[in-house]
Amino acid sequence: MKPDWSCLNGVKIVDLSQLLPGPHATSMLMQLGADVVKVEPPGTGDPARQLGSAVFAQINLGKRSVALDLKSATGNAAFLDLIRDADAVVEGFRPGVMQRLGLDYAALAEVNPRIVMCSISGFGQTGPYSALPGHDLNYLALGGFWSIPVQVNDRVARPRVRLADYAASSHAALALAVAVLSARQNGRGQHLDVSIHDCVMAWTAPAAWTSRDYAQEPMMSPTVMPENDIFETRDGRYLALGILENKFWLTLREALGADCPALMDDRFASRLGRQQFKHEVNALLAHMFLERTLAEWLATLEAFDLPVSPLLDAHELFLDPHVRARGMVREFAHDGSMAVRFPVKFSAGLPDAGDTVPLLGQHDG
Repeated sequence: MKPDWSCLNGVKIVDLSQLLPGPHATSMLMQLGADVVKVEPPGTGDPARQLGSAVFAQINLGKRSVALDLKSATGNAAFLDLIRDADAVVEGFRPGVMQRLGLDYAALAEVNPRIVMCSISGFGQTGPYSALPGHDLNYLALGGFWSIPVQVNDRVARPRVRLADYAASSHAALALAVAVLSARQNGRGQHLDVSIHDCVMAWTAPAAWTSRDYAQEPMMSPTVMPENDIFETRDGRYLALGILENKFWLTLREALGADCPALMDDRFASRLGRQQFKHEVNALLAHMFLERTLAEWLATLEAFDLPVSPLLDAHELFLDPHVRARGMVREFAHDGSMAVRFPVKFSAGLPDAGDTVPLLGQHDG
């Protein structure tokens, strides 16, 4: 049951998108009360279905599924009927596809003047890259993700989650909520052009702008902090040390100075000093943390007010007492799958969305 107070109750979103960005955006809106109708191609459906039922379920739980062949006259007409009383359409095709199908924003607005159309594409509807293929790594690469130096021993590595897709889905969901509410007030919809590349740049541009001044000497960038890093422990585990404010460095000295006198070096007492001796500070910490196991370090440092955390593995993550106390994860005993709840706690409450994953075309007709 959706909450009566939700501003998205009664909002109908028709979702043509596949894989992650669009479906994740509409999943968030569904958690906030919207009714999401997922339109999939007959036969195979969303390619995410081929990645396994658990993967598909995570961002399509609680939606309805309708199978339509948009290339056919019958499917095209059925889609237009579907959007007559809808608030928004979300699509993730390359620019020009919806127009070739006869389903661009102008065509949809003729059927429903207050429809909001959200187009999520790699590089947007315009610009020299707009027709190029791409996936998450491409948008991160061209969006400057690796242009920002952050570690003394910096290295380029693939991110563990699809950051670009999630950046786009979050911006798309916010824009959709605003545009739908605006259309309900003034009766006029609009076309939202969401570029995954643009959304990456919204995150990277501030730090990348500063990094230009250190292109020849990346180590000199203020974004490289020798004591704000990840360090390996004796047992091959890793520890995150999040020192930013100088008070935490002073606390670290208090906690470990007796065992590691090098921490007491006056050259390192201030942030400015540590920035001048980045290699020395980072090497000192790396050597120090290799002397004990992760468990030993956590036991040693837990009595002090320090931003120190273990890098949890996948099993530890879901057993973590804070994760369990916050109730972020819904586990389904019947098939061992899970769903992530909306990450903002509403004091008025936010009931869980549906518990079922739609079969392909389950809600046809």
